[in-house]
Amino acid sequence: MAGSRTDLLAWLNDLLQINYTKIEQCGSGGAYCQILDSIYGDVPMSRVKMNAKHDYEFLANYKIMQNIFKTKKIDRPIPVERLSKCKMQDNLEFLQWMKKFWDSNYGGHVYDAVARRKGVPLEPPATVAPLSTRSGTGLSAGSGGRAGGRTPVGGFRSGSAQPNEAVQQLQAQVRDLSGHLEGLEKERDFYFEKLRNIEILVQTQLEVLEGESKDDVTLREIQKILYSTEDGFEVPENAAVDEEETF
Repeated sequence: MAGSRTDLLAWLNDLLQINYTKIEQCGSGGAYCQILDSIYGDVPMSRVKMNAKHDYEFLANYKIMQNIFKTKKIDRPIPVERLSKCKMQDNLEFLQWMKKFWDSNYGGHVYDAVARRKGVPLEPPATVAPLSTRSGTGLSAGSGGRAGGRTPVGGFRSGSAQPNEAVQQLQAQVRDLSGHLEGLEKERDFYFEKLRNIEILVQTQLEVLEGESKDDVTLREIQKILYSTEDGFEVPENAAVDEEETF
């Protein structure tokens, strides 16, 4: 049975002695690396960026993770591009697989997660895609024109009244977009809570039936729908690694 979001977070926080509040925070890759370290004990945790905020730090964590998969001959593709976008569904699916893998391979030994991180204090990662350190414009001081001689965004030069108006318009657009985003997040949380309540009811009833050596096909189908993913998302366990998702 696939683990629920709440159960997975409780397990993750207890195992790694962290304080994640959302599945999306696993997208930095640090927690995945330390789950593997709890099993094998030889992940180079000094190189794992548990407080990763930049894209190159995220990718460095996944590179370490891929090396462990290769060394330990773990036949499972790592969807780096999707996971590093910190989307809940992608990371939920992968964390469910990680929990199942941990259950099958953890030796029951005592694992001191804080000591393995050498006591480095942790801040829960953000739940948005990492900050990029790459230049998006491709412009530099020597790419044409002298410094300070460029026309500001909006097409007006400093000293005129128009730039202030342009900035105010942009700020108003940002406020509108922020309000719209907040509304979408509330709507998302509203429907997610409904689904979560259904999930709890179904899971509780199935546990009761299992205790009585019974089953309910309808409840199983409802649970299957709750845990289903988009077509083409799941990858067969013996499938080859997607070249586009590796370094």
